Amino acid sequence: MAEAKASRRCAVVTGANKGIGLEAVKQLASNGITVVLTARDENKGLEAVEKLKEFELSGEVLFHRLDVADPASIASLADFIKTQFGKLDILVNNAGVAGVKVDVSLSSKGDAGPMGRKYWDKIAVQTNELTKKCLEINYYGARRMIEALLPLLQLSQSPSIVNVSSLLGSLENIPNEWAKDILNDVERLTEERVDEVLNEFVKDFKQGNLEAKGWPTHNSAYILSKAAMNAYTRILAKRFPNFHVNSVCPGFVKTDMTCNTGLLTVSQGAHIIVTTALLPLNDKSSGLFISHQGVVSF
Repeated sequence: MAEAKASRRCAVVTGANKGIGLEAVKQLASNGITVVLTARDENKGLEAVEKLKEFELSGEVLFHRLDVADPASIASLADFIKTQFGKLDILVNNAGVAGVKVDVSLSSKGDAGPMGRKYWDKIAVQTNELTKKCLEINYYGARRMIEALLPLLQLSQSPSIVNVSSLLGSLENIPNEWAKDILNDVERLTEERVDEVLNEFVKDFKQGNLEAKGWPTHNSAYILSKAAMNAYTRILAKRFPNFHVNSVCPGFVKTDMTCNTGLLTVSQGAHIIVTTALLPLNDKSSGLFISHQGVVSF
């Protein structure tokens, strides 16, 4: 029984009760992988698991409640993985929020494109509270997940971490040269330096100095959270050369986060995530930013 557990490849997908996350669970399980589907809402998570049973997947799908903003919740998941499987092979950090309050009546007219439009300030309102939540979930939540699950990933023969990112998080979208230089200095990059950038951004946001200090003025927290996640991907890839650690942009997908204005299906968005998660052991692709166009610049 213990040998059977150890031989099974297992994965965790965060934010997986709907959208890209749910589809990623489905595609991973279709490859015979045992997947732990996680979500904050237990009822929605269990409903998602039931929904997947219709597809007669070759891999088992289990549910475990998870709030990536809660260290105790993450610790509970880590204990569950350790008890059930003794290791972890794949971690997909998909949980995320937009960091804005969207006026659906405007976005439904097609004004909520991926790079922002003329009336974006009216469509998507940014607040201190939403900014804090966005960074806490999108970046610090993913970082906590990795830190907690690293011991289990290190027991895998083919550990893989996929951080679901966005081209919005590309450094070219951050005018602040100081921040850009820090996040692009791979040799000197550390978690502390990423924190330094985010702390400065939050300070300037609270003081209303985004434009004056060279920060993005639309989707600000989302852009910074994904840029930080991309930087962390590079830190981890350098620190753990036997891992596959990559950032992946699933594209502009038709989901709740895009107010269903996306151009790609969830199947298309999840496919690139799963393909990256399942890179063969002899493929040394790591520390990369991958999109549908291939490997792109951070």
